[in-house]
Amino acid sequence: MSTRITLSDKIRAAIEAEITSGQLSAGSRIDEQMLMDRFDVSRTPAREALLGLMSIGLVVSVPRQGAVVASISLAECIAILETLMPLEGLAAQLSARRMPVALCKRLVQADADCQHAAAHGDAVAYAAANREFHETIYDGSRNDVLAQQLRSMRLRIRHHQLALFDRPGRIRHSLAEHQRVLQAILEGDEDLAYTAMTGHISRGGNVFADAVASMPVAASGFASVTRSSGTSITPPATPAKAIDNTQRKVGKRLSTTKA
Repeated sequence: MSTRITLSDKIRAAIEAEITSGQLSAGSRIDEQMLMDRFDVSRTPAREALLGLMSIGLVVSVPRQGAVVASISLAECIAILETLMPLEGLAAQLSARRMPVALCKRLVQADADCQHAAAHGDAVAYAAANREFHETIYDGSRNDVLAQQLRSMRLRIRHHQLALFDRPGRIRHSLAEHQRVLQAILEGDEDLAYTAMTGHISRGGNVFADAVASMPVAASGFASVTRSSGTSITPPATPAKAIDNTQRKVGKRLSTTKA
């Protein structure tokens, strides 16, 4: 079934990109008239785009100010990362059970792109390939509700994670963690896929928290920063396998994916 891209979709995507890249900072005002003038559209698509941005938490309505780019506190960001962990793990677990061959190939390609970016020390390219790696797993879960929730939360913290791969050694560790996730999914090992992914998100979250803790408050980019020592993001325990889980043969899955 084809999906029609509307004017409001295009406006929303453009503003979304500017927010997540940091071009539009927290507190920047966004109103219908500004969108109408900038994109040369009528009020209806401008309003729909604004409501769409509000629905995913990137824009909020503030009394006497109108719609502005939402700010996020460090506590909220850590809370999102803690929520992401089991959901990302579930997406990987479901992908190990459900991911079709076409998406397996796409996942392998995303991993290859990560390796290429890592080999060239390109943090920007690695971040883009990393996003594709995770997006493919969301699609592979075959659970639209789960995928939508993950994408919405990822969008809210994307700007703050842009510098994550500039941290010493993070790309190298991330790449190794991807390999464990990839292998588990290709082999159809649901429990291992869950454990590998939650561990990956946990370690990335802790690197991120350490990076923020080392910044001056004014440079952190958060609405407020309350520092506490010893804060860490711990992965949840591995859930029991679903009763209807049927393990796919490793050789067949891998050979099919490489075909």
